[in-house]
Amino acid sequence: MKLLAPSVLSADFWKLGEQIEAVVRGGADLIHLDVMDGHFVPNITFGPVLVESIRRHCKLPLDVHLMIENADRYIPEFVRAGANWVSVHIENNPHIHRTLQLIKDLGAKAGVVINPGTSLYAIEEALHYADFVLLMSVNPGFGGQKFIERSIDRLKKLRQMVNSINPNILIEIDGGIKEENIKQVALAGADVFVIGSGIFSYENIEEQTRRIKEKLISLEAV
Repeated sequence: MKLLAPSVLSADFWKLGEQIEAVVRGGADLIHLDVMDGHFVPNITFGPVLVESIRRHCKLPLDVHLMIENADRYIPEFVRAGANWVSVHIENNPHIHRTLQLIKDLGAKAGVVINPGTSLYAIEEALHYADFVLLMSVNPGFGGQKFIERSIDRLKKLRQMVNSINPNILIEIDGGIKEENIKQVALAGADVFVIGSGIFSYENIEEQTRRIKEKLISLEAV
């Protein structure tokens, strides 16, 4: 099954509630939230308060991507706020087994994230413990970036690694995913598609969400 996770990083925060409602009506499967602290990545976004607010009004699973330092310290707060999926970076979480186990013990799905410049072998051991892996196809920190074409080869290789180590893992991809490249990304092995500007930059967000979701459904049979 191919899952669609609109990223609110690209939403208009003045209209955040109505835009989330639009992607829900359009058939989104998850709501993706990028949490940045201005240290691990050069940007600052939001914290558990926003997650909690969205949780009160949205029934879809909340997919929280932590681009922060000292993630272990804040994970319990994000799960209490309503995060259903929580992912952390291999690049700044040296005790990845402990961190993934913490997320699971709190009742959320645990994910490991890898940046474009990091060798896939860095997450090989983590694949034994994670519920999903998030492959970044842009350098994290800002929305609206161009898809790094090398990510297709990395995705194919990651698919092989996952199939041999832990076939139950879902592969999520984030960065520059648009209508025009989504088929190529799907055929390379992605299961979950994080899309920001490719949805929220459109005037009719509900219609664009529905169009992408229908395309993903059609790709499931390919």
